[in-house]
Amino acid sequence: MAEERYIQNLAQAQKSLQIADHMTYITYPLVKEKRLLLKVLSELSAAILSSINAILQYEYYWKRIQIYNDARANFETFKRISKRYDLGEEQVRKLIEILELAERHKKSSFEFVKNEKIVIMSDNLAPSYVTLEKVKEFLIYAKDFLKKVNMTVNKSHQKI
Repeated sequence: MAEERYIQNLAQAQKSLQIADHMTYITYPLVKEKRLLLKVLSELSAAILSSINAILQYEYYWKRIQIYNDARANFETFKRISKRYDLGEEQVRKLIEILELAERHKKSSFEFVKNEKIVIMSDNLAPSYVTLEKVKEFLIYAKDFLKKVNMTVNKSHQKI
């Protein structure tokens, strides 16, 4: 059952990443609607969360970690084991940055477009910015992350 879960999470991550990629490189250039970048950000966040869940389920399946009901505890576990997946500190920081920006977007009550950027205002009025260049950079990090997760999982799958 746990084996199926991590495979389902990997498939979901791949699907979300394909949607984000398509919206970035196909849909966005056609419609030129800045707010579409927020949807791309949400899809990237979903892909990363699904990948992290896949890692946790995979590690749990092999009885190397404990999974908790607390999402923060599980995320700390992910950060602790990320080296097994060839993830450097910089890449983990970028993944956290994507997740935090997507969370700010979800919680934001006010967003607007200014000078080719989407400005996300938080409750304390601190702005965060989303640009096409930033989304493309995030997409590269997310693709690399999923590739590393797939390589590690598939490598040990072949040993079975």
